Amino acid sequence: MRTQPPECEHGHKVILVQGDRIYPHRPDLFNKNFWLCERCDSYVGCHPGTTVSLGRLADPQTRRLKQKAHEAFDPLWLRGGMTRSRAYAWLAKELGLKPSQCHMGEMSDDNLRRVVEVCRAKSSRK
Repeated sequence: MRTQPPECEHGHKVILVQGDRIYPHRPDLFNKNFWLCERCDSYVGCHPGTTVSLGRLADPQTRRLKQKAHEAFDPLWLRGGMTRSRAYAWLAKELGLKPSQCHMGEMSDDNLRRVVEVCRAKSSRK
């Protein structure tokens, strides 16, 4: 878990904002903390009630990749007969990661693409 603000990969200043700045259409997120790089349009949420980031800053491309990764992965544990923890253990093994490294919020863009590939392959074998 990060105890410092996340770093922008381009070295820009990152600021702490409230959810109404990131998601003005989501009143349920207004009081949640987010780290934002205004120059890159990158942001990441924080663990509830803290300023500890939930992962790395995500620019628009990375946010799309995370969404696609979750769309491919989540059905494996939501409808696929696996518990969430077993699904993440399987995914870690498939990606060659330690279970502690298998978190969508921390993954590189390349690993997020691999999540989509291995999950689609598994789904097509059913």
